[in-house]
Amino acid sequence: MAAKEALNRILLVGGGAREHAIGEALCRSQNVELFVVANNRNPGLEKLSSGNFVKRNEKDKDFIKDWALTQKINLAVIGLEDPLEVGLPDELNSIKIPTVGPISLAAQLETSKIFTRNLMRDYNIQGQVEYHYFTDANSFRKFLLSSSQDFALKPIGLTAGKGVKIMGEHFKSKGEAIDYGETVLHNTGGLIVEERLFGEEFTLQTFVDGETVLPMPLVQDFKRALEGDVGPNTGSMGSYSQSDGLLPFVTKEERDQALEIIRQVIHALRDKKILYQGILYGQFMITEKGLKLIEINARFGDPEAINVLPLLENDFVNVCRAITKGTLKSIDIHFLRKATVCKYITPPKYGYEPVQGEPIKLDTAKIESLGVRVYYAKLEKKGDLLLTTTSRSIALLGIGDSVEQAEALVEHALSQVQGNDHVRHDIATKELLQRKARGRKIPISA
Repeated sequence: MAAKEALNRILLVGGGAREHAIGEALCRSQNVELFVVANNRNPGLEKLSSGNFVKRNEKDKDFIKDWALTQKINLAVIGLEDPLEVGLPDELNSIKIPTVGPISLAAQLETSKIFTRNLMRDYNIQGQVEYHYFTDANSFRKFLLSSSQDFALKPIGLTAGKGVKIMGEHFKSKGEAIDYGETVLHNTGGLIVEERLFGEEFTLQTFVDGETVLPMPLVQDFKRALEGDVGPNTGSMGSYSQSDGLLPFVTKEERDQALEIIRQVIHALRDKKILYQGILYGQFMITEKGLKLIEINARFGDPEAINVLPLLENDFVNVCRAITKGTLKSIDIHFLRKATVCKYITPPKYGYEPVQGEPIKLDTAKIESLGVRVYYAKLEKKGDLLLTTTSRSIALLGIGDSVEQAEALVEHALSQVQGNDHVRHDIATKELLQRKARGRKIPISA
């Protein structure tokens, strides 16, 4: 009699809509028991984990390590960046739990922006930008006062996508920029000042086993709080992907160049004897000066993971295990040739002063019958009520043969949502995509 297949006892760390999508993808595999640690009770993850859910700070690596041992976890997936910064993968690897998530030295690609910029400079990697690093407020002030250029001001560490401020856009004067930079220096001790770039941004997510880098479909997300791409930066209001894996303004050659930049970064780490195993995504911008790397993140994007994971045709658990074993080169990655559109339902005034405690009612069965997927983010559940917090609430994902079709599905589904919420309805509309395509003179092939 054949031995029973070993159970995949998988730990997922994180409680946002991104992690809900990761958990769903893991549970599509056979013989999976999901365990979740998150600092919020995500209704979707509670259901997927069948009670194996612990509400705990995701940075509490000692607790997570001990709980993983107790639950006999044999694979871990880190969803968000905070546990990477404190070295949770290092701790899990030390007790022989294979982990999809880079060790702290490798995670510096995200947790220390100056590490990435210096690495690219030292190894002459494509896509570099002009940058200046400051640890002293006086030096920073003198530099800015002596320059006639506009710059992007970036804290060196994690900012949840909200810390970057751009002169000529977020500040009314150079004095405001100086005040912001001095505040960052006071709070964090480090500030990067980069040349201001103009162009369209896109995300390339990849699976990385330390040597092999496998790409996912390109995604464009929208960080600005208000329609028309105005207002403050947020975690993201939504995103879309095309059926051909590209975007209206990105050619295959530009996608390949972006992938090569990521591969060069991974090879530079290997040269420094640093092994990167996990998910890595590059945020790129196409400018008049060519393709530029804006930043690297050491995990799936949120919401970009929501766009790509439902399209993955491979067994996701097998992909995760290949990442941890260094055997990705043996896998031929396939994604459905479908377009996706994700739109976030957020609290009122999200990006400014988000309103907590607002009820959101949605007919989940009706929404899913329309072919739209529901991914829960940061909500508070009281009885049968779902209440807003200060973070994003729910992501709705439409999948179609074209971006236009997927966008229409999401908009139809939004009619089944009741509450005092905020949504950017312009994300992935036909008018928006045509404007982006015209800017690069590339035909839409969504």
